[in-house]
Amino acid sequence: MSGLYMLVGTLIALGVLVTFHEYGHFWVARRCGVKVLRFSVGFGTPLVRWHDRQGTEFVIAAIPLGGYVKMLDEREGDVPPELVEQSFNRKSVRQRIAIVAAGPLANFLLALLFFWFVAMLGSQQVRPVIGAVQQDSLADVAGLRAGQEIVAVNGEATSGWAAVNLQLVRRLGESGTLDLRVLEPGSTVETSKQVQLDNWLRGADEPDPIGSLGIRPWRPALEPVLAEVDAKGPAHAAGLQAGDRLLALDGEPLADWQGLVDRVRALPGEAVTLRFERAGQAQDVQLTLASRGEGEARSGYLGAGVQGVEWPPEMLREVRYGPLDGVVEGMRQTWSMSLLTLDSLKKMLFGELSVKNLSGPITIAKVAGASAESGLGDFLKFLAYLSISLGVLNLLPIPVLDGGHLLFYLVEWVRGRPLSERVQGWGMQIGISLVIGVMLLALVNDLSRL
Repeated sequence: MSGLYMLVGTLIALGVLVTFHEYGHFWVARRCGVKVLRFSVGFGTPLVRWHDRQGTEFVIAAIPLGGYVKMLDEREGDVPPELVEQSFNRKSVRQRIAIVAAGPLANFLLALLFFWFVAMLGSQQVRPVIGAVQQDSLADVAGLRAGQEIVAVNGEATSGWAAVNLQLVRRLGESGTLDLRVLEPGSTVETSKQVQLDNWLRGADEPDPIGSLGIRPWRPALEPVLAEVDAKGPAHAAGLQAGDRLLALDGEPLADWQGLVDRVRALPGEAVTLRFERAGQAQDVQLTLASRGEGEARSGYLGAGVQGVEWPPEMLREVRYGPLDGVVEGMRQTWSMSLLTLDSLKKMLFGELSVKNLSGPITIAKVAGASAESGLGDFLKFLAYLSISLGVLNLLPIPVLDGGHLLFYLVEWVRGRPLSERVQGWGMQIGISLVIGVMLLALVNDLSRL
C-alpha cells in the first residue's frame, strides 16, 4: 500500500502543481492577445490530446516531470502575416513580464488556497511541553526545564512541536540569541529564556534542531516491547522479533522505550549487548548499531519500533480557523514559507546549510506517499510547500527559468532595447549548466538516503 500511495501521491502532486503553473502562463497569455499553440502537462509521447475552439492543442504526455506552454513566436519559425500581432515577441515588455511571472504567481496562489483549506479543516497538535533537558546542553544553560511549555520562538506563537521546529529551522547555521517564551508548569506565568547560538548546526547534513538544543519533547511512557523490526536494520540481523521485551542495554536496565532510544542514538556504530525476554525466557544478543547522519547529526540506529499509545487529552489541542481567519492564516504561511525557502537557498550558497539537505524526485516521491498515507490535511500541506518551492525556484534569476526570462525583460525595459541574441545565448548555456548541476546534486543526495 505504501508503494501505491507513493505512486498516486506523486502523480497527483506533479499533475496539480505543473498544471496550475502552466495555466498561469496560459491564462495571462490569452488575455494579452497571444496565440497559444500547445498546453502540455508532461513531456515525451502524448497520451491524450485535444483542441479547443481557438486552435490550442492540449496534451497530457508520458513523462510527468514538468510541462510547458508553447506560444506563437516569430523567433521560433515563420508566422502568417494575419497572426503576427498575436506573436509573443510582438507584445510589450510589460505584457511579456506579466505572462512569464504568471506561472510562479499561480503556484503561490495555489499554496495559499491549500493552506486556507487546511486551516479550516483543522488539526490536532501536541502541546510543545518539554519532557527532559540534557545536562549542560544549550537549553540547560538557558534555564529550560522539564514541564515547561514553549509558547513562542523569536516572537512567533507556537501551537505545537511542528511550529517550534519550523521556527528553529530558520536559525540553522546562525549565531546570536534565540528567544524562547515558556509557560511554567501549573501556572499562567510566561517567562523568557535566551539560548545563545554560535554557528548553530552550520553545515549539518541532517539537522535535528529540537534535539540539538538538548530538548526532549514530552511523550507518554512506552513499554520497551517491539512492535515492528526493520528488515534491513541491526535488530533484525541479530534475530530480534516483534513481541520481544527489551530488558537491558549493556547491563543497564531499560525502564521505558525513550530511555533505549536516547542511549542508542548516543552509540552510532558501537557493539552492544541487548538483554530481551521472549516467551518468558530472558536472552542476550550482541549486535552492532547502525549509524545515520554525519558530524553532529550522527546517531545510532537499532531498526525497531514500538506500538504507540493514546495521548492524554490535556496534552493535545485542536487548531481550527474560520473562512476569513483561514485566508489570513493562509497568506501568513505562504509568505513565511516563501521567505524560509529563499533563506535556505541563501544559506546553502554561503555554506551555512549543507547542500545535502537539497532533495530531488526520489525524496519528493517518498514524502508525497507518506503525506498522502497520513491524511488529507498532511497531503495538502505537502502540496502547498512543494508549490511554494516551485514558485520560488522558478523566480530565481537563472536563464532557462522564468526568473531568467524576467531578468532579460527587465534589462530590456531599462535599456529600451533587448540584450543581443549572443548574450542571451550565453546566459541560456550557463543557466542550463546550473540547472543540470543542481538536478544531479539533488539526485545524488536522494540516492545517498536510500
